[in-house]
Amino acid sequence: MDLKVYKRMLKLMGNRFEISVVGDDEVWAEEKIGLAVNEIKRIEKLLTTFSEDSQTNEINRNAGIQPVKVDEEVFNLIKRSLKISALTQGAFDITYGSIDKSLWNFDVNMEALPDKKTAQESVKLINYRNVILDEAAQTVFLKEAGMRIGFGGIGKGYAADCAKNILKQQNVQSGIVNASGDLITWGTQPDGRPWTIAIADPDQKMQPFSTLNISNMAIATSGNYEKYAVINGKKYAHTIDPKTGMPVSGIKSVSIICPSAELADAMATPVMVMGVKVGLDLMNQLQQIACVVIDDHNQVYTSKNINIKN
Repeated sequence: MDLKVYKRMLKLMGNRFEISVVGDDEVWAEEKIGLAVNEIKRIEKLLTTFSEDSQTNEINRNAGIQPVKVDEEVFNLIKRSLKISALTQGAFDITYGSIDKSLWNFDVNMEALPDKKTAQESVKLINYRNVILDEAAQTVFLKEAGMRIGFGGIGKGYAADCAKNILKQQNVQSGIVNASGDLITWGTQPDGRPWTIAIADPDQKMQPFSTLNISNMAIATSGNYEKYAVINGKKYAHTIDPKTGMPVSGIKSVSIICPSAELADAMATPVMVMGVKVGLDLMNQLQQIACVVIDDHNQVYTSKNINIKN
């Protein structure tokens, strides 16, 4: 049996997805990849804020007005999101959707930070505690008018997990679903070795600084090397602290390794917001989750349960 990796790359959920399956038949592999793509498209339709008829927009339109009944899947994703908000003390928050994008234009022309008062004003509607869930009625209610939720911090990872589940149900023994750097792996490479992943060096994106074996694991990386602004010689990431409305600084990249892409995706940004010490303290308290942080001085920090080979 001649096993090979079959891949397809395409744009979904506004991101580049790459789906890889291991098999010995191209037609079979392409058919399975097609099913995974359909699953990601289904989730995109459910969660997007870019289409009027998505459940997310329905919830947002009724902010401060009335609860909205949603699919069980959406309800449960919101419920898990709120748990992560509680765990990270609000450093992760799906109600970030109300933030005024015009304040933050992370490009070369951004020369000054907005003043603290304006920034503070822009985040006043961000508060996960104002998302009211009714389990029995399966409804979601945003308490304040103008509040908005969005799944930018967790949706890609959730979609990757769902695509993986579909492929496993279809008897795909090994593969990778890569949602723009948030990826989940299962099984092994065609030669039987575990999948390995390189963590990019934040200063030279094409240069990995370490590799990890991550078969049957997910990894997500949040970094300031993609989008950032340098103001008065200091580098600010495009990640905004939901409490202050100001961009975070101090950390170049955070990689989270755990069994689910959804959790990895959701935890990478809050660690950037919380900072090295607080972020790693939290990671060390959690089961089955590991973390690698690179700070602005290229110091590498890891949670207790991980060994990386440089």
